[in-house]
Parts: sequence; C-alpha cells; structure tokens
Amino acid sequence: MLEDFTAYNLLKWSHILSAFLLFGTGLGSAFYRWMADRVGDLHAQAVTARHVVLADYLFTTPTVIYQPVSGYLLLRELGLPLSEPWVVASFGLYILAGICWLPVVYLQIQMRDMAIKALDTGTTLPAAYHQKARLWFWLGWPAFLALVAAVWLMVAKPDLSTLWS
Repeated sequence: MLEDFTAYNLLKWSHILSAFLLFGTGLGSAFYRWMADRVGDLHAQAVTARHVVLADYLFTTPTVIYQPVSGYLLLRELGLPLSEPWVVASFGLYILAGICWLPVVYLQIQMRDMAIKALDTGTTLPAAYHQKARLWFWLGWPAFLALVAAVWLMVAKPDLSTLWS
C-alpha cells in the first residue's frame, strides 16, 4: 500500500483533485448565482454574488494555476512531449476556457458590487446588472464545455496524430 504513495501518484491524485475543485466550484457557483437571479430576491442575489466571487478567489483561481503546472509535471514524469497532439488540444481548450473565464470573473465582481449597492441603498438592480448576467451566463458555456473536452482528452489520451498530419 505504501508503494502507491509515489511522487507520481501523489502528483496525479492532486491534479485530479484540483480538476474536481475547478469543476465543482465552477458548476456550483454558476448554479447558485443563476438560481439567485431567477428568484429575483435582492438579498439572495447580493449574498450569492459575494460568495461566488469569494469561491473563485479561494478555489477556482488556485486550481486554474495548479492545473497546467501539475499537468506539465505529469507529462514530464511520463516522458511525454508537450507537442503530443492530445496535449496541444487540451492546453488549447484550457486557454479557451481561460479566455472566457477572465471576463466572467470581472463580470461577477461588477454584479456583486451592483447587488450590494442596490441592497444597501434600497433600490432595484440596474439594467446593466441583467445585461452582465446574460453575458456571464453565455461565457460560462464555452468555458465549461472546453474544460469537459480537455478532461476527456487527458483521460482518454486519444491518438490525434492523423489530425496533425
């Protein structure tokens, strides 16, 4: 049993756990924020928006950083080149997800601030909040699907060399 605790296995386990945290936090945050907006209770929207931003800071950001680092270290341990087609594709999908995620973080912070201001001043949410919420929702889909595809590539490690020829 102790032989299972090799550096490689611990790295692999931490990489998988990090992916779980990335998916779980992202999907959970998206669900609760979307549901709070659907209900339309300003207090719930403000609290949920605050917690979503905090969850991104505490969980998503560290995993976003750790995933490519641990992935690179795993590739090195396995002796696989970065030019392996499934690796190139998975990193490309990860970058696509990041390109969508960065504006989502910015939008979440703006929506949080709008919701807190509306709650503190006893006003309704401005139209800009709802516009940002729609953009936030639609940016989340390509990011989520890109990560699903990247995880599939990492697990399946398909031979994509014919696509690269």
